[in-house]
Amino acid sequence: MKTLLSYLSPYKLRMAVGFCIKAAGTLAELVLPLIMAHMIDNVAPTEDVLALSLWGAGMLACAAAGLFGNVIANRMASRVARDTTERLRADLFSKTLHLSARQTDQATVPSLVSRLSSDTYNVHNMIGMMQRLGVRAPILLVGGVALTFTVDYLLALILLAAVPVLAVIVILVSRRGIVLYDDLQRSVDGMVRKVRDDHTGIRVIKALSHTEYESASFAAINETVVRNETKAGTMMGVTNPLMNAVLNLGMAAVIFAGAFRVASGHAMPGDIIAFTSYFTLILNAVISVSRIFVMYSKGGASAKRIADILALPEELTPLPAGKTDEADGSVLRFDRVSFSYGGAHALEEISFSVAKGESLGIIGATGSGKSTVVSLLLRFYDADEGGVFIDGKDVRTYPREELRAKFGVVFQNDFLMAASIRENIDFERGIAQEDIGRAAHYAKADAFIEEHGGYESNLTARGANFSGGQKQRLLIARALAAAPEILILDDSSSALDYRTDAQLRKTLREQLPDTTIVMIAQRISSVRFADKILVLDKGKAVGFGPDEELMRTCEVYRNIYASQHADDEGGFHET
Repeated sequence: MKTLLSYLSPYKLRMAVGFCIKAAGTLAELVLPLIMAHMIDNVAPTEDVLALSLWGAGMLACAAAGLFGNVIANRMASRVARDTTERLRADLFSKTLHLSARQTDQATVPSLVSRLSSDTYNVHNMIGMMQRLGVRAPILLVGGVALTFTVDYLLALILLAAVPVLAVIVILVSRRGIVLYDDLQRSVDGMVRKVRDDHTGIRVIKALSHTEYESASFAAINETVVRNETKAGTMMGVTNPLMNAVLNLGMAAVIFAGAFRVASGHAMPGDIIAFTSYFTLILNAVISVSRIFVMYSKGGASAKRIADILALPEELTPLPAGKTDEADGSVLRFDRVSFSYGGAHALEEISFSVAKGESLGIIGATGSGKSTVVSLLLRFYDADEGGVFIDGKDVRTYPREELRAKFGVVFQNDFLMAASIRENIDFERGIAQEDIGRAAHYAKADAFIEEHGGYESNLTARGANFSGGQKQRLLIARALAAAPEILILDDSSSALDYRTDAQLRKTLREQLPDTTIVMIAQRISSVRFADKILVLDKGKAVGFGPDEELMRTCEVYRNIYASQHADDEGGFHET
């Protein structure tokens, strides 16, 4: 809750004013039963119309003060809740963008989505309700009980005996409720993960007639959410009935004792009516307190989940700049690099270097560590052992923006926005249309762009109105548009036909002679004409060199070649 309090701090004055207005309005409501009792017992018997009118006007004034005070205070509370949650959500979103890849893996994307949506919603409700009812309910409860002593102390003592029981109920239930709501939010994370995965792969699910299985799988997850929600709801739902039962028993005892006191002349009828009115206020206050603790349990669990993310330390911060190895001469260099995602090594003792303008092909079976090489180059992760160097400098010494500006990247599972072609290539980088057109031409995308209506024509969600090969060429154009020093193509030609693939590689080589190109592919024809080829097998480098050398020395490379029956013509060295 410390994190949440820090976000509320800028609104202390506004909240204090709102609390004062809310308190004044609530106190005005508390005076009403006393005025009513005085009118019944003391003013009405005198038959003084003027006095009755004046006291009646006083009651109307108190009622109006209570109404307008509560309305104004509630509006102020809503603004505080809105502004606080807006800042909290913005900072949480910014934090998720700056988490390291390892932190994102640990938190999981569905959980981050849930914290940004349902958890911030719960916090918003808690902040609003704590301001609206957090002042009013305690004043009505404490003030109502206190004022009953001014009416009849003996009856008040009977009612007061119920307060310790109410306190025990609230403390026990709320303490258990926070744990249950935390479990509920975790199960919601799982549901969000399932929905996200199914919607991402909906075409595959339909194509393989897997909808029934996915429905059953979702039903099981949904049942877990319902079960956790039922546990939390049942536990918190006990509060209100128990409190009402205790208060009703107390009120029954009060009425029973009050009847005897009126009959014996120790109490007036107006006192009993006032006491009944205060009981109603106290009962409403208790109901509000129970609602507060339900919302506090939800909001407290959500606030903790949000604070856990905001409190994560910033990883992958730049290290002090070390000495640049000018004699290195390479643009990219791995020096005995080992890395794991927490289990077995994904890469083990990897070493290679690539000079400026050279092309590097990386090939290997699925899970051999190809994409991990890219993740270490971009410093999504830090190597466990060894060093990764760009232009002779350790990547850990680069500021994040400076490092990433060197790269143009097309990932395996890249995405396209539901926006215009120009916006997808530009990607909010302010790139001139001339450069966008040049990048599209190099990526062999300009022809079909014109066929689709030009650069201002729109893509549907995930680029569904374009073919797989067209989407890959748009992504390559995006990577080329900012004229990167290093171009990384992670299996980005898998949907291209062999001719287009060869033409693309030839164009890149001819038009971008100073750009260092890293190509990751399953298809040997996409990498065999690279200047250097790194062959990976279960995280280990089993071959490094040009195609001709690997065909002589690397059995894994020969096996890949033989299995694909590749006899590609053209490529980087075509004339």
